[in-house]
Amino acid sequence: MLRAAQRLRFFAKQVQWILLSAEALSNIDMVDVKEPALKKQACDVSFTNGHSNGVLVAPLLALRVKKLAPEAVLPTRGSALAAGYDLSSAYDAIVPARGKALVKTELSVGIPEGTYGRVAPRSGLALKHSIDVGAGVIDGDYRGPLGVILFNHSDVDFPIKAGDRIAQLILERIVTPEVVEVDDLDSTSRGEGGFGSTGVAVAPVVVVEAPSS
Repeated sequence: MLRAAQRLRFFAKQVQWILLSAEALSNIDMVDVKEPALKKQACDVSFTNGHSNGVLVAPLLALRVKKLAPEAVLPTRGSALAAGYDLSSAYDAIVPARGKALVKTELSVGIPEGTYGRVAPRSGLALKHSIDVGAGVIDGDYRGPLGVILFNHSDVDFPIKAGDRIAQLILERIVTPEVVEVDDLDSTSRGEGGFGSTGVAVAPVVVVEAPSS
């Protein structure tokens, strides 16, 4: 009975940790880190059980940001419900027509545990200037400078001024399960249907012959 009670208390602690982490993830704060290195932080969560008090350690879910140059602009969200943090160029730049350019933000970021950063286009630049973003994945252990690859699909050069918002950083949850080799996979209704197999069905062609005279 004692072991069962201990296992039950341990399970309750794990459930509480998951709930607290999920709640914190939905309300991530941004921290401007001025130390030479991006330090990992933690928060202590106290709980009470039937016998004793304990301390549960969970990762601090904050987007840690370090400026690498005075020209760097901290990421900002355009509204309270905005999904992404706007990224700004630290310097003037030009994205050539039908070409690409690596635009520097002069920022280094520490992505919260359990997430990765996705650099996504800004809708206004895509619609008005045909500007797209490439190679936009930031791993949680990357600590180098954050650069944004911009593609210009228009026929005119696209000028960028220092401080212009060029992309947005979106934090997305990620799972990294163990890779397991198997001999076979479970069957599905789709099976091996590939490109276009679930798209709009092609209407049959109906041939109407002219009446014979």
